[in-house]
Amino acid sequence: MIISNSNPQPVNEVDVAQAFDMNKQGALLLDVREPNEYAEIHAPDAILIPLGQLKTRFPEIAAYKDVPIVVICRSGVRSAAATQLLQAAGYSLVSNIKGGILAWERAGLTVVRKS
Repeated sequence: MIISNSNPQPVNEVDVAQAFDMNKQGALLLDVREPNEYAEIHAPDAILIPLGQLKTRFPEIAAYKDVPIVVICRSGVRSAAATQLLQAAGYSLVSNIKGGILAWERAGLTVVRKS
């Protein structure tokens, strides 16, 4: 569990295997990297909303307010911040993916790569 100095709210973390299973069971897989990073490599089914745009784009994911959301970035830092933003906005079932897309790929899970 991560606790940020600027926001004492704890962040729930899951590993990539747990996140993969959660996504297959209907959890939203939310990628908070930049569009160019997402274009290079991303997890299938991941929805891109860059961290800097997240607050203004909450309406796009309003249907997931009480549904599990797993948040991914490159290594887990931005997704932890996004998890805290979502929790503060009332999203109740949010988890940060430890290790991000780097861990996802290392674990041998399917990725979509720019050809």
